[in-house]
This record gives sequence, structure tokens and C-alpha cells, in this order.
Amino acid sequence: MKHIKKLLLGLVAVNSLVLGLFSLSYVAHAQSVTRGYSSDMLLQKGMIVKLKDDDPNKVEPVKKEQEEKIHGVVINPTDSAVLLGEEDQKVFVASTGPFSVLVSSQNGPIKAGDYVTLSSISGIGMAASDLDKVVIGKAMENFDTNDITKVRSSATIKDSAGNTTEVKIGTIRVDISVGRNPSQRANASLPVVLKGVSETIAGKPVTPARVYVSFFVFVTTSIISGAMLYSAVRSTMVAMGRNPLGKKAIIRSLLQVASVAVLIFIVGLFAVYLLLKL
Repeated sequence: MKHIKKLLLGLVAVNSLVLGLFSLSYVAHAQSVTRGYSSDMLLQKGMIVKLKDDDPNKVEPVKKEQEEKIHGVVINPTDSAVLLGEEDQKVFVASTGPFSVLVSSQNGPIKAGDYVTLSSISGIGMAASDLDKVVIGKAMENFDTNDITKVRSSATIKDSAGNTTEVKIGTIRVDISVGRNPSQRANASLPVVLKGVSETIAGKPVTPARVYVSFFVFVTTSIISGAMLYSAVRSTMVAMGRNPLGKKAIIRSLLQVASVAVLIFIVGLFAVYLLLKL
């Protein structure tokens, strides 16, 4: 009996120790640890930053092409449970946890549950698409440009085609967890030529599905237009050989068919533009 009691007491002690360690681990994980940094510029709360290349003790806003260097988001020191840093470090950055993040409407409205990535505006986020490689985290609330309580300012951006667009900027809560985009779609099968042409027309990355549908529409309308022109020219030559006196009427008929063929081709091009642009 004594041995059984000792064994039971030992099991209870071990279980208590394991539960205690698990609880401490859970609490430590739940708490947001924030580290202090310096900066050569004024950084707003909610701005997405990276470590400066020549000084890891300083941070600066991240550009879109540097998205894989995202370090975290600037926050108020009072927003975090644990702070790490020295007295002269005035910028506090959180790399995990729920915090306010500056976002834009560049990729449309953001809904709660959407992944957030970097926009073309340095340090500002946007809704992630399946073409973005890195995400900052998951939105905890909506960002609607019609909600004046969410919008703080606006900015004008320029796409690769030189077209300008005004976007709204505001702040929403994001569960920060920097990493690879779980919804990223592999587009390695998309030919470089199609990718380049589609992005030039749209002024932004385009999903492979839209590119292939646009290519199909373009090829189909080109074949139809080409077949109509070829058939019309061939018929015209045969008709003029058989009936030289009806030359004017034959040419008029050719021009009518050619006009329809050109119109079909133009409609096809317009459809391709809409598919890629919208």
C-alpha cells in the first residue's frame, strides 16, 4: 500500500509539473512581446516596418519589393504586455499578436478573416490576393472605404502603365503573424510572355485563370475574323473572274464583310481588356 501511495503521489506531482509548465508556456505565448528600436524617420503607429540593412537596431518602412523582410508593425508601448529594449529606443515593434495596422484600399475592401499584405505604398498594407507571397497576418475587422470612421486619409498611386488611382488609407485590427501566404496560387505554369503582357495591360498582377480566358477570347476572335477575311477575299477574286462587270458590287460586298470581321476583332480586344483590367 505504501508503494502504491508513493506511486500515486509521484504521478500527481508529475502531472502538476506538466500542467504548470504548459500553463506558463501558454501564458507566455498569449502575451505580446514587443521590442524597442530606433529610427531615422518619424514612423506612425500601425506602419509595417523592416530592420534597416546597415543597422539591425533601427527600423524603416517596408517597400513592396522588400516584403520578405517584413519584421513587424509599429505600436504604442502601452499596447503590449512585455517590452524589450533600452531607454533611447523610441520605436516599438510587434511581430505577433492583435494590433492596429495601417491599410489601404488598393486591392479593394478588406473583410474580417482576409489576409493582409503590403501595398505599393511603403509601410501600408492591403488585402492579399492569391498572387502575393508574404502576408502580415489576418484581418480581425472590416475596412470599408464608405465608413468614415475607418478612413484616415487618401493617396494617389501609379501603376506600371502610368495610370493613377486614388486609394483610401485607414487602420484596422490585424492578428499579426508574418509568414508565407497560405492562399498563394502557384502560377509557374503561366508563360513569361503572357504574364508580362497581361500585367502591362492591367497594370497589376493578374490571376492565371483570367489570363488564359483572355488568351482564349483573343485567339477565338482572331481566328473568326481571319477566316471571314480570307473567305471574303477568296470569294471576291472568284466572283470578279466570273463576272468582271459586277466589280463595284463585288468590292462593296467585300468591304461589308471586312468591316464585320474588323468589328468582331475589336470587340474581342475590348473583351480581353475588360477581363484583365477589372
